[in-house]
Amino acid sequence: MTAVAPEPTATGEIPLIISVDDHVVEPPDLWTSRLPAKYQDRAPRVERDRATFHFEGGVFSFEKGDPDGEWCDWWLYDDLVYPFPKLSAAIGFEDLDVTPVTFDEIRPGCWKQAERLADMTANHVEASICFPNTLPRFCGQAFLEREDKDLALLCVQAYNDWMIEEWSAGDGKGRLIPLGMIPLWDPHLAAAEVRRNAARGCYAVTFSENPHPLGLPSVHDKGHHWDPFFEACQETGTVVCMHIGSSSRMPATSPDAPFIVSSTLTFSNAMGSMLDYIFSGTMERFPDLVIAFSEGQVGWMPYVIERADKLWAEGADTSFGSSLPNPPSSYLHHRIYGCIFDDEVGLRNRDLVGMDQICFETDYPHADSTFPRSKEVATEICANAGLSEEETWKFLRGNAIRAFGLDRLGIHA
Repeated sequence: MTAVAPEPTATGEIPLIISVDDHVVEPPDLWTSRLPAKYQDRAPRVERDRATFHFEGGVFSFEKGDPDGEWCDWWLYDDLVYPFPKLSAAIGFEDLDVTPVTFDEIRPGCWKQAERLADMTANHVEASICFPNTLPRFCGQAFLEREDKDLALLCVQAYNDWMIEEWSAGDGKGRLIPLGMIPLWDPHLAAAEVRRNAARGCYAVTFSENPHPLGLPSVHDKGHHWDPFFEACQETGTVVCMHIGSSSRMPATSPDAPFIVSSTLTFSNAMGSMLDYIFSGTMERFPDLVIAFSEGQVGWMPYVIERADKLWAEGADTSFGSSLPNPPSSYLHHRIYGCIFDDEVGLRNRDLVGMDQICFETDYPHADSTFPRSKEVATEICANAGLSEEETWKFLRGNAIRAFGLDRLGIHA
């Protein structure tokens, strides 16, 4: 897809933002309103009860029904009991400790379309791509983990129906960009769901940055387990979106290291995933496949690609376990996108990263979100990095239009 920069504005004001990483809190009736009656007592549903939360050493635990606890809305789904933590909808809260919360307490824009659109307008955001947020987790791990896969498949399909027919429809059309989910346990079912969604205008899908920790074959699988899924994405022009933490594993150094160590290292999940996609041959086998990393930042990319290219050249005899016919760096341009919200180092190294590969996010409604100051934050980091008007347009808007083919949804320069 080709995105052409508009003429510079006379005011010098930054263009309207397209955020490639936000989140939506799933409405409490999303599944109960769509699944057959026989599943009503097992489908994902919300129950209000008291809760006590604990967070120690980076480990989260909770107790349901504690009479001395705070009120919490709990997601119940088969054997899963999943509490709603404040950090999943942090916008508007001054105290962001790990405590329970209810739908009545969170900002309406977290889960109601009209209010989200109003918040986007106030935040200088034209369009937004929203990942799952609570019960499904970032790529639908909750459905993978349940034993009844018939019900799990219905849950995945119901989520996609809601995403396409409600969240991204009506007033949300062209502003709330649909991001689908797949049944992770079966690549052929996944391919079918990608095609079903693409036929309805959904050209992005959330996937795990590393399926191996989920108990699934890795992208290095010798039998090319995931190829039916990747083939469907390539065929339909569907972008494979991977959010930090979608492997259900975060980086750590030692068990007694403070949480800030893990938080600083989150980018390493995207770094490892990018190398997996390149050296597995996935990007070679599917020359039109596009992948995007959310919250991975990009400041690390120049050295990692430099190192990968050098090792590839030194190991041309496959002694390093790679048989790629082309240098690793050759698979980046217009195919592997990074997403940032505060990575000024990455922007200052944009010529090494590739200015066409960097997108912006507001991360609404999480604690890292730049809402309601995304315009001011974006203006500042673009100025600090010395971006030209054309580079600023690419970063905040143009690259997203190209990466996701947003002209198919009526979004242009």
